[in-house]
Amino acid sequence: MKKYYLGIDVGGTAVKIGIVDQEGNIAAKTEAPVNHDGYKTPVIETVVRTAEQFLAERPEKVLGVGVSATGQIDTKRVYVAGTCGNVNGWRYTEIGKHVTERLHLPCSANNDANCMCLGEAWIGAAKGYTDVIGITLGTGVGGGIITGGRILGGIRGIGGEIGHFTTHAIDGELCTCGQRGCWERYASTSALVRRAQKIDPSLENGRIIFSRAAEGDETVLKLLDWWTDEIAAGIIGFVHVFNPQIVLIGGGVSTQEELLIAPVRKKVLDHIMLAFVEGLKIERATLGNDAGLVGAVYDFMTTHPEI
Repeated sequence: MKKYYLGIDVGGTAVKIGIVDQEGNIAAKTEAPVNHDGYKTPVIETVVRTAEQFLAERPEKVLGVGVSATGQIDTKRVYVAGTCGNVNGWRYTEIGKHVTERLHLPCSANNDANCMCLGEAWIGAAKGYTDVIGITLGTGVGGGIITGGRILGGIRGIGGEIGHFTTHAIDGELCTCGQRGCWERYASTSALVRRAQKIDPSLENGRIIFSRAAEGDETVLKLLDWWTDEIAAGIIGFVHVFNPQIVLIGGGVSTQEELLIAPVRKKVLDHIMLAFVEGLKIERATLGNDAGLVGAVYDFMTTHPEI
């Protein structure tokens, strides 16, 4: 008999909701904007209201709720312990309290990059691996670290903030977190676009940048060489600390095998210490937009094995 769970993936612009079975199959899903009125409606209200409506239309009996969310998610207290100011009113949101009271179901929550990593380890590109680093490149840089088969979260579950690891300690750019030189100020897609705009204002997004690179634009190719250097530098550090079997790169740009994944792979393998090279794989994540939903459900299943 199949068991069904509700997966909720909360981002800064939209919430994705889906029903997922115990094997990771998605039975149905929906999506709704969370900033439809400039965040005047609290994000959590939009989330639970959308979930209520979605469940009312579905025949599956759901046993619990796994939430993947932006921000530093305290997995013990199931609330948002901190953000970098990107989503108004999101900090200190008591996710577990709101979901349980409104949906009358047990709930777990974890950071979205952690959930991406968990989802990929469950049914995606990292299936079968016990030591995984998952990286998401987008507005910022998110990350999840699985070591010995368990997600690394630290004492409160908020560990693994790899985007705020300092890679430029001297004269580093000011980050939204208040520190200087954070990896995401150099390795995120936003960082690529910011630097591209200084060269040519028409390079206003990743799609245009990669299109111009594919056409052989030497200026853009040099820009991508700088960017992949920055990405590789961070990965090299994390490989030396955690000795993973596989590093996965996610985010919309991760489909760029030739212009992103391949050069990053080469730069990392060429510069890490020899003992760390053996068996190491660097690949793109494969679950795409479903990774958060699936990973959140897996997180719920592992933290509530009795359900």
